[in-house]
Amino acid sequence: MDLDDTIAVMAALAQRTRLETVRLLVRHEPDGLAAGDIARELAVPQNTMSAHLAILARAGLVVAQRNSRSIVYRVELGRMRDMMVFLVSDCCAGRAELCAPLVDALTPCC
Repeated sequence: MDLDDTIAVMAALAQRTRLETVRLLVRHEPDGLAAGDIARELAVPQNTMSAHLAILARAGLVVAQRNSRSIVYRVELGRMRDMMVFLVSDCCAGRAELCAPLVDALTPCC
């Protein structure tokens, strides 16, 4: 991931509903959620949710898959990982021990 990719991802996440959507989808991996379920869960009108999902998809953060009459969305964990790695790749000027608290904070969820 390069600087422009990271900016695109961060711009997509720099809005409350989109950030909540990604966090919701992370909790529902690997199955994902139908667009209507996402809209209901976040109390967002479906047409508004559709616009938010399109922005997230253009940034490469979510993928859509048709499942019968529903469109199921899943978060692109690889893209999220790439962004996080890019952000911390130069962590503490190569002094890994200074990044230990960050690694420790991420370890329980993984």
